[in-house]
Order: sequence, then structure tokens, then C-alpha cells
Amino acid sequence: MLNTISNINNAVGGVVWGVFGISLLFIAGIVMTIVNKGFQFFHLRHWLKETIGAVFSDKHITRHTEKEDKSISQFQSLCTALAATIGTGNIVGVATAIISGGPGAIFWMWIMAIFGMMTNYSENVLGIFYRRKNQKGEWSGGAMYYLRDGLGSKKHCKTLGKVLAVLFSCFCVLASFGIGNMSQTNSISGNMESAFGIPTYATGIFLVILSAVVILGGLKRVAIVTEKVVPFMAIMYIVGALAVCIAHINMFGTVFAAIFKGAFGLKAVGGGILGYGIRLAITWGFKRGAFSNEAGLGSSVMVHSNSNVKEPVKQGMWGIFEVFADTIIVCSLTAFVILSSGLVDLETGQMISANAGSGLVGEAFATVFGGLGPKFIALAILLFAYSTVLGWSHYGAKAFEFLFGTKAMSVYKIVFIIMIFFGCTMSLDLAWELSDTFNGLMMIPNLLGVLSLSGTVGKITANYVRRTFKDSEETPMYSAFPDIQKEQTEQSQTEIPCA
Repeated sequence: MLNTISNINNAVGGVVWGVFGISLLFIAGIVMTIVNKGFQFFHLRHWLKETIGAVFSDKHITRHTEKEDKSISQFQSLCTALAATIGTGNIVGVATAIISGGPGAIFWMWIMAIFGMMTNYSENVLGIFYRRKNQKGEWSGGAMYYLRDGLGSKKHCKTLGKVLAVLFSCFCVLASFGIGNMSQTNSISGNMESAFGIPTYATGIFLVILSAVVILGGLKRVAIVTEKVVPFMAIMYIVGALAVCIAHINMFGTVFAAIFKGAFGLKAVGGGILGYGIRLAITWGFKRGAFSNEAGLGSSVMVHSNSNVKEPVKQGMWGIFEVFADTIIVCSLTAFVILSSGLVDLETGQMISANAGSGLVGEAFATVFGGLGPKFIALAILLFAYSTVLGWSHYGAKAFEFLFGTKAMSVYKIVFIIMIFFGCTMSLDLAWELSDTFNGLMMIPNLLGVLSLSGTVGKITANYVRRTFKDSEETPMYSAFPDIQKEQTEQSQTEIPCA
């Protein structure tokens, strides 16, 4: 039975992650970069100041919302989004990319991230612009809403928008059990067993109990947990990875050379044919880049839309920073740790180590930390993967809400929690295969929506740029809906501008 599922999954996954899927993902990033006039390049200083810089200078960014307010702070939305994106893909995924695509895959992972910044930015802008409040007074936004209300508002596209919105929601629910649950918990249980000898079923029971306490408490409880866990786990991993990199700093020139040579086929990956080596490098770089930062999947926008921000571009900039932090910083550090530790033949791209996935990264850390290396990685994966589970529990719940209503969210959360146990004991290969396929299936309707609404994103961005850099007094574009636009415009006129 599992073999049949795997074969079907490989066939579907081959289509969505083949030439069509990768091309669509890459084209979307380029188009949104052009439409927004290279915002991630020409306004680099501004978006850094308004995101990570604002965390230390603007108390409104980190201040918790009032108890009766159903939204969360901008920083909490970022941490919850990063909780879902900074996961096993940053460790296991990068190692897999290097093993399968050679060092050159890292270059293409960077390229995907650079353009993916504007895809993620555009998703968040549309998410804020088309969000609505549900029966509980919570913001509900995401690809399904801008597909239904944005694309669906275009001439002759009403039915298409609704169909794509439903398809996206279905794929998101399924993906939440793959990328956001089973693949993550499987990595946790496997590493806890190999590093500490803890049985997989024991890890499963513990995670089910812990998850029930957090997830059933709603988004605010998830956000409170992630804003504590995410900064800690990110700093912990970055410091550890930097220690390994510094210890092998004499290898950096060789590592950079291997990455660029492998990316452009100046050497064959693994001794294979030149063109085949380039294709592997590009494919695995793009796949792991997308899996890691999730730009183009339409996933993180569902939590960004719960932010208490009014300005769509403000939340869009957090989307840029999310991709930057996830891929350019964390994934790059993992790559340099592996490539500088002597575990890969940098001349041919062939693996010297027999380990794979987290075992390969653990071996790389062991070159500096000895026997503590694998244990350090096991702990990192525990935090990375579990935070991903929390983030994706919200994504799946919002998609389920769109399909079946607000009251049905409790049913989804219970099933999601139960599946954590099964994820701890299932086949790792099948878990990762399912994750890749569901990623691709979510990507297609979402990117069709983003591309069709590129003009709207461009107008919102241009409006913000004129008001921010050219002192224009035109009215901000807060929402596609007149009632929300009026309400938020009136609010912004009676308070100190902070969002």
C-alpha cells in the first residue's frame, strides 16, 4: 500500500516540481520584482529598518494586543511565520540539496530566495488587502481570499477564483499534515531516538500532549509560544553554526568556488554529465529554497494576515525579512558548515561522508564540538521542527475554516494533533515525498492568483513609496473593501502612525 502511495506521489510530485512548477515559481519572483521596481534591492535599508530594526526601536512592533483584540502583533506574526518556515528544511533540506544537487545547488537556492522575497512580499500585501473578519472577530486572510475576492472580481473570473480558492484550501489542509506535521515530527522522533535513545512512540505521546495544550489554546497562545521559541532557537543555531564556520574559515574561498562552479556546470556534479549536473543543481536548489522559506506557497500569509497592522506594505516587508532570515542566513550557514567540514569533495561534488540529512549536519558539527555535535543538531531539530508544527497548525486551521466554517476549526485541530503521533512512527522517505508534492500543489493556484493580481500589488506599493519617500498626501490603500478601508483610515487619523 505504501509503495503504491509513493509511486502515485512521485508521479504527481514530478509534474508539480518539474519544468512547469519551477518555472512558474521563478517567473513569479521575477515578475513581482519588476512590478514592484526591485523593492527588495532599492529599498533594502528601509525594509531592514522597518522590520528587524523596528523590533529594537518601535514598541508598537512587539507590544501584545489587548485581550479583547483578536489580532496579534507584527513581531508575533513574524515569529509564527518563521516558526513554520525555519524547520527541518534548514537542516535536513539543505543537506539533501547538497547530496542530490552538489554544492552548486546552494547558489540556485540563493537565487530563488532573492526573487522569492518579492513573491512573499506580494502574498502578504494581498493577504492584508483582501482579509476579512470571521464570526469570532479574528482576521482571516490568505491565498484563498485573494483568489476568491481578488481574482474572482475580474471580468469572467468569478468561478475561476472560487475554484482556485477551494483547491488551494484543500491542498493546504493536506500539506499541513505533510510539510507541517508528519515530516517534522518524524525528524524529531528519529533524532531523539538516535541521539538520546528515546523510543519514537514516547516522543509521539509527549508531542501530542504538548501540542494539545498549545494548539487548542488558539492563535494567541501559539503566537506567545513562538515569539519565545523562535528567537532562542535561531540564535542558538546561528551561534553554533558560526563557531563551526569560524573554525574552518580557511576553507571559505574553496567553498565559494565550489558553489559557483557547481552552479554553472564548470565541473560535473558527482562526475555526471555536464548538463545533467546543472539541472540537478538548479532543481534541488530551487526545491529546497522553496521548501525552506515557503515563498510562493501562500502559507505564511495566513498568519501575517492576523497582524494588527493596517498598511499592507508594512506586513509585506516582514515577508521579505522572513525569506532573508530563513534562507540567506540560516540555510546558508548550514551549507557552509557542511561544505567546509571536509565531508564533501569540493572538486567533484561527491559525498565523502556516508551520512545523510541531519546525520550529515551532525557529523559536520562534530568536527568542532565532538560528541556534542549530533546532540546539538537533535536539539535544534526538536525546536525547529516543533515550531513548524505550531505554525502549520494555524495554516491548516484557516484553510479548513474557509472550506467548512469557523466552528469546524476545532475538528481540524484535534485531527492534526492526533496525526502528530503517527508522524513520529511513519516512513521518513514517504513523509518528505508527500511534503514536496503538497508544496507544489499549493503553489500553483497561489501563484496564479499572485500573478493575476500583480497590478494591484504594484499600485499598493507605488502608493506607499510616494507617501513614504515623496511626501505625497494621497490616501493609503488599506483594504479592497470600502467598509474596512473607511474604518482603518479613520483609525489611522486618530492615532500615532505606527502601522
